[in-house]
Amino acid sequence: MKIFWPLLFLFSFAFGDPKSDLLDLFKNEEYKSACSTGMKYYSQYMQDEEYITLYAFSCLRSDYIDRLAVPISGLKHTSEARANAAYFAVILLQKKFLYHALIDGYDMGTLKLPTTDYVLSKVFDLYMYDPQKTQKTAWEYQDNTEQEKHYKLFVDRESKPKKIVIEVYQEGIMTSRHLYW
Repeated sequence: MKIFWPLLFLFSFAFGDPKSDLLDLFKNEEYKSACSTGMKYYSQYMQDEEYITLYAFSCLRSDYIDRLAVPISGLKHTSEARANAAYFAVILLQKKFLYHALIDGYDMGTLKLPTTDYVLSKVFDLYMYDPQKTQKTAWEYQDNTEQEKHYKLFVDRESKPKKIVIEVYQEGIMTSRHLYW
């Protein structure tokens, strides 16, 4: 019986708990793995808003926007958590509307949504105010706040399902590519 406690102590350090694993993945910018870990252990931590927030930001940074639905519903007990839930909900809604417009030709007309600083939100807003948005197959937009940054928006119709692609360019060089479906 004396061996059991030292072994248990060693195993607790050798195999970290899911929350610290999630934090380590996030700090190491392994957002896809962090999002998957967050989803895997969500039921164990569904009352822990720090865990849920970290899980949600991991999914956001890995462009797994649809996975935000679960953490949105769990962020409700504090003012900060509700603010984060609203932030994630805006981005999820913008993605859904933009996808519907680009794939199905839905006219968003006078739709008004809040905005965020997230790349999808910026492109959503630029698309909304483009007077010739329906006459294009690809859209290029200048960032409103950073003159050296611009975005290219188009639909990858070859993939199944079709995907929205946002390429971010800094001084003419592509710095990131975001895929949404």
